[in-house]
Amino acid sequence: MNFAFKGRNGRGELVEGLVEAADSDAVAAQLMAGGVVPVSIEAATEPAGPAAGDWLQALLAQPVKAEDTLVLTRQLYTLHKAGVPLLRTLAGLEASTRHPGLVALLQDLRASLDQGRDLASAFARHPAVFSAFYVAMTRVGELTGRLTEVFLRLAEHLEFELDIRARIRQALRYPALVVAAMAIALVVINLFVLPRFAEVFAHFKAELPLMTRALLGFSAWMLAWWPLLLGAAVALALGWRHALGTAAGRYAWDRFKLRLPIAGSIVLKATLARFARSFALASGAGVPISQALTVVAQTVDNAYVGARIEQMRDGVERGESISRCAAATGVFTPIVLQMIAVGEETGQIDTLMAEIAQMYERETDYAIKGLSAAIEPLLLALIGALVLVLALGVFLPLWNLGQAAMGR
Repeated sequence: MNFAFKGRNGRGELVEGLVEAADSDAVAAQLMAGGVVPVSIEAATEPAGPAAGDWLQALLAQPVKAEDTLVLTRQLYTLHKAGVPLLRTLAGLEASTRHPGLVALLQDLRASLDQGRDLASAFARHPAVFSAFYVAMTRVGELTGRLTEVFLRLAEHLEFELDIRARIRQALRYPALVVAAMAIALVVINLFVLPRFAEVFAHFKAELPLMTRALLGFSAWMLAWWPLLLGAAVALALGWRHALGTAAGRYAWDRFKLRLPIAGSIVLKATLARFARSFALASGAGVPISQALTVVAQTVDNAYVGARIEQMRDGVERGESISRCAAATGVFTPIVLQMIAVGEETGQIDTLMAEIAQMYERETDYAIKGLSAAIEPLLLALIGALVLVLALGVFLPLWNLGQAAMGR
């Protein structure tokens, strides 16, 4: 629902615009988070919706990827810094791009601005492209007059996110291929190879070793129940997806990820780097500490760490220091807590948080580089165990049968 608002910013200037929110209380919370005291909030007339046939065009449209969002943010920063009006900026970008999804996005942004919405509300209409943090920081930039700086910081933030994801994918590519090949080999052996060996062994009517009987029994079980196993796998995948869609399931899974033997520390460091970078950006833009923590808690992409950040916010709202609230969460290292305390004492919390982000980013980089080296021994041990089981189960009875034939 759209709401027209009027308010006063920190300099006493009158600001007004359109905001999309569930109710007027949500609008007031958004304005207060941006340092604006609302004067009036009224429901606005909803614009006409899209044509009935547009759903097919939207379904077939090429999606806007994170890389496209990064490039768009860089372009917005450059043009806004040069003083180009926002509507002219969007029109120029629309004329220069060949990406159908971006063209449709820019057209909708221009239409939203023509209808009286602010840029943040226009971004909020596309949650698949612009995250909640992106929208919140854009609103802060508009209300404080620091939109150029916000675009620059958002571009740096998106670049870090893409770099971390690319490094993790690169580190996990080889282990994923090995695990997939092992799974395919196991299915092929159980469904096609072992049944043929079972026919050969049955002709000799000899007692087979325990390992061979176990393998043949497992193969027969898979052949008899594979439709049920396939259905159970699909049901498990759907149940897992549904569980992750709930707040409790997402919280439990995000907490479990932090406790994984090898990847847990990497996930924690990357999450804390994202928190520190986001908090430094919000604090540097002039957002009050409590509101900044509220926004950042929604952008760390980890429900467990987000809950700890909300715990920090509650402590700050009670009048406690940031360093004490951070220590109570139990997720920060001592050196980070010390830097937070120094930043709080000197009034340069945004600068110190940026340094914390750089430190965590370096540690994440080092940890990702060693991820493949840490996983490879486990993969070799798993492959060796699989080969040993298959060799003992398949070739040991053949060896015994050959020895018996030579003995006769």
